[in-house]
Amino acid sequence: MDFNLLRREWFSNTQKDILAGAVVALALIPEAIAFSLIAGVDPKVGLYASFVIAVITAIFGGRTGLISGATGAMALVMVNLVKEQGLQYLFAATILTGILQIVLALFKLDQQMKFVPRAVMIGFVNALAILIFTSQFPQLTNAPWEVYVMVAVGLGIIYLFPRITKSIPSPLVAIVLLTAVSIFLELDVPTVGDMGELPTAFPIFILPEVPLNLETLEIIFPPALTLTIVGLLETLLTAALLDELTDTPSDKNREAKGQGIANIMTGFFGGMAGCAMIGQSVINIQSGGRKRLSTFTSGIFLLFFILVLGNWVQQIPMASLVAVMIMVSIGTFSWSSIRNIPRVPRSETFVMVTTVLVTVISHNLAIGVVVGIALSTLFFSREIAQVVFVDKKLSPDGMHRTYSVAGQIFFVSVEQFLNGFDLKEEVETVTIDLSNAHIWDQSAVNAIDKVVIQFRRHGAEVELVGLNEDSAKMLDRLAIHDKPDALEKVASH
Repeated sequence: MDFNLLRREWFSNTQKDILAGAVVALALIPEAIAFSLIAGVDPKVGLYASFVIAVITAIFGGRTGLISGATGAMALVMVNLVKEQGLQYLFAATILTGILQIVLALFKLDQQMKFVPRAVMIGFVNALAILIFTSQFPQLTNAPWEVYVMVAVGLGIIYLFPRITKSIPSPLVAIVLLTAVSIFLELDVPTVGDMGELPTAFPIFILPEVPLNLETLEIIFPPALTLTIVGLLETLLTAALLDELTDTPSDKNREAKGQGIANIMTGFFGGMAGCAMIGQSVINIQSGGRKRLSTFTSGIFLLFFILVLGNWVQQIPMASLVAVMIMVSIGTFSWSSIRNIPRVPRSETFVMVTTVLVTVISHNLAIGVVVGIALSTLFFSREIAQVVFVDKKLSPDGMHRTYSVAGQIFFVSVEQFLNGFDLKEEVETVTIDLSNAHIWDQSAVNAIDKVVIQFRRHGAEVELVGLNEDSAKMLDRLAIHDKPDALEKVASH
């Protein structure tokens, strides 16, 4: 056992990690209850899930300081399964989700994160900030005037208390003080207890009561696959965000495996599938939590609060937690992305804004990110296609033409490539220099065949020079211009 690694990852930031864990645990309670209600299950399903997932990912995860639990994005996927098949099938789907996540981790899914452009990443973060902020509206609609005052006072404490000391997380101070005031003044404001009944017992190991046959697999596989994709996508993007916030690297493949193990265990302990929670993760980081101990204690404190201090926890005013979540949304939003709009390419701004709009409208992070990646790919392809250059040079006697091609030749750029040639010119020989070009696909090979064959039809000898190794292999496999019956084949090529 590497004791230096153990101390560095667990016990090098002990005091701040424990305090941050306490703050995160308080913030987990109302959200776990709310997400349980969204999924159509008892609040204890979400609370047990948040406890188990936090503890397991603290041990097996690859991003220290990351907080995982029951989330809204995952809850939305579960609605129909719970409604049509019942709770036991949800537990079975949760276990299958964990298995699928481990399988995808074995295929190094984390390496695909490099294909997520920064504009999409910023859009994802901004959309999350907006969703976190708007999710507080129900607590602020038709509420007693005391709620608005408490939210304002809570925000004041959160932002001003660090000027006095940073040894105690200011969100924790705000929650404790506002709870004390609420109890002392006997204020009639919504509390955590109004969100739902807290469990009174430890989660126990159970086997989902579903038949072990193909019919069950047909029922749980589609939602489990969706949960797998949504969960890993949100987790890996949140891990990347924490990498930036803390300027430290993470092992995203290990994090994916950790999420899988956590979801398997969650399903056996009566919990719903979960994933990384960006709001709670930001709370953890901003409260000083950095190591595995903060994630672990958030789960332990969560269980301690609901089982031992349940009567006190139920009296926490929701206004104090609303203030914390507003602080999180403000801190999460990338304000520099607004300031940088005049400086970044318009296509990237369009991708960022579209990702935000699609995510906010659909309330589905996966859809927003997929649309953003698709748009980025489209814009990138168009830009690459516009940088294909074909220069012409005629010999002094007018009988030899040299075409020098530069750029990426593929399905989007072949039209511009073809427009660079005068295929009806009467010359004896033609040289096509591809030293500064790359052939990417069958469309590019087809375009080169057309050029070569058209020149030959007009009596010119054609030579291709300067091909790099990959382009030469592509032509050897697919090109027909050097085949005996090229003229006959070109029509169907």
